[in-house]
Amino acid sequence: MKKNKENKKKKEKKKISAKRTWQNNLFALREVGKASPIYLAVYLGATVVYGLLGFFTGAYLLREIVNAVEAGEDLSGLVIYVAVFMTVSVLAYLAISWFWNVISPKMEEKISLRIQKKLFQKASEVELACYENPSFYDKYVRAMDEAQNRVYQVLNTLDTLLGHIITTSANSFLLFFIDPWLMVFALFPLLLGFLKKRESKINHDWAVARKTTERRVWYVQRTFYLNDYAKEMRIGGIYRLMLRDLRGSYRTFRDLTHKYGWKMTALSTLRHIGLDVLTVFGATLYAVWSAMCLGPEGGGMSVGDCVVVIGSIATVSYSLNYIVDTLTQFHEHALFLEDVRYFLDYEPKIVGGERRAPEDGGELRVEHLSFRYDGAEKDTLEDISFTLGKGERLALVGSNGSGKTTLVKLLLRLYDPKEGEILLDGVNIKEMTLDSYRERFGTVFQDFKLFSMSVRENILLREPREGDDELVTQALKESGAYERVMRLPKGLDTVLTREFDDQGANLSVGEQQKLSLARVFAEKTPFVILDEPSSALDPVAEYTMFENMMRATEGRSVIFISHRLSSAVLADRVLLLDEGRIAEIGTHEELMRKNGKYAEMFARQAENYLGSEVTENE
Repeated sequence: MKKNKENKKKKEKKKISAKRTWQNNLFALREVGKASPIYLAVYLGATVVYGLLGFFTGAYLLREIVNAVEAGEDLSGLVIYVAVFMTVSVLAYLAISWFWNVISPKMEEKISLRIQKKLFQKASEVELACYENPSFYDKYVRAMDEAQNRVYQVLNTLDTLLGHIITTSANSFLLFFIDPWLMVFALFPLLLGFLKKRESKINHDWAVARKTTERRVWYVQRTFYLNDYAKEMRIGGIYRLMLRDLRGSYRTFRDLTHKYGWKMTALSTLRHIGLDVLTVFGATLYAVWSAMCLGPEGGGMSVGDCVVVIGSIATVSYSLNYIVDTLTQFHEHALFLEDVRYFLDYEPKIVGGERRAPEDGGELRVEHLSFRYDGAEKDTLEDISFTLGKGERLALVGSNGSGKTTLVKLLLRLYDPKEGEILLDGVNIKEMTLDSYRERFGTVFQDFKLFSMSVRENILLREPREGDDELVTQALKESGAYERVMRLPKGLDTVLTREFDDQGANLSVGEQQKLSLARVFAEKTPFVILDEPSSALDPVAEYTMFENMMRATEGRSVIFISHRLSSAVLADRVLLLDEGRIAEIGTHEELMRKNGKYAEMFARQAENYLGSEVTENE
């Protein structure tokens, strides 16, 4: 019973009102119009020109020629008619072709850029919790996959609809003029519209059902070709498990094809039988009977009219069918654009205030902070209170899962606490603009990322300016990566990874970590947060790095997480987290004298300095 209710709920969610259908399609057209109104006007205007020229140089001209020959009339007037329309056609085609091949590509780039900027801007605004929500993340992925192409598909569908309306209107007028009864045959395809609407709905459901499985296939493919997974894929039997998942995904594809394919086949067959047999064949028989049995004298058709009917009835019938088809396509587009609009209309829960954060930072105070992840049974952090003085260095230590990385994310306002507040110079950070607040922090995350750009751009994380090379060079020296970078083929201009540059560089994990640390040294922010900055370094390199860090961050407030407690000795104070609560806080000497949990952990690591230590991932 419960399962039936859930299925019913899912089906209801897939429905979309007629009003919303047109709103979503108009949204796509507005995006094109705002980016390039000329493109939209020419795109649709060209269709009107093509449609009218096609009618006057096709069905209408054919009728005039056959009837004139049958009646023995002079054809000189038709020759002039043909010459005029051929000249107009050539000029029109030349102008429109020039537009599509020379002007249009530039405008399409502008349209694509506008759409992508909107998506990427929203992606940078949504809170991290959205990425942990499967429903939202699926919509996000579909929005990114569909937005750009779907906008062009809406425009193409409108263009097709306009073309068929012109073709249908012109030919229908001619058929009605010849014999009004022919419109009965021409209008029959409209009755088949409900079948096409059903096809469109099934096609959308099929595409949505495939999406999750496709993402799984893409993931398996990445594990086989990305360098990140190369070593693990060659050790043990993980590649067999990946192939097992791949086979499972293709079994799912097969089941989905079986489920939806037969329905699509039945509906498509019924629609085409109705169109080809009842409409085209029926009208052809009627026209032949009218011309051959009745003739013009008996109130029937002329031979020219019969020839035009045989050609035009199929044109009108298929055009009407395509009109229904394109109308249902608008419904299909709207279903996909619903995800795009849901994503773009999403109001981030973490928003900034109007005050700018103080340029020189100040005292950072955490008061009674508690936080719980969505779906978790208990708080990750509970009643956390401490103060980070200006220029103070605080070591954040604790076992795996104690909440250290979560606390860092809260300090950066990547999440907001369930209870409590964070104050900067006595002001709640929620009152400050997000950009100005986050700009006060130089941060290196445990799972840092380098980009396929130059070394210089990877360190600055912005457009380089004049005089930046000296800044970057000094940052590399302080992080310990200078000598390695100078050995690269192009130095600071070397592109990291060889994915897009044959002369690019692939660095070891330790070298990458040193490079990521250079980001902190390059930007003299008042606050520095380092989440496991030395996890890939050996003990000697780690000690050198921390010495350099302490020297380079003189006068700056620093919070660093390290799994090697020997690093904590360099901090002014140590904060020990245990199961989401502050277990101890004080200087290294104070905590050692206290002989509590910190002293116990420190002694254990001292005894097993080269023992197994695990990098946290909280």
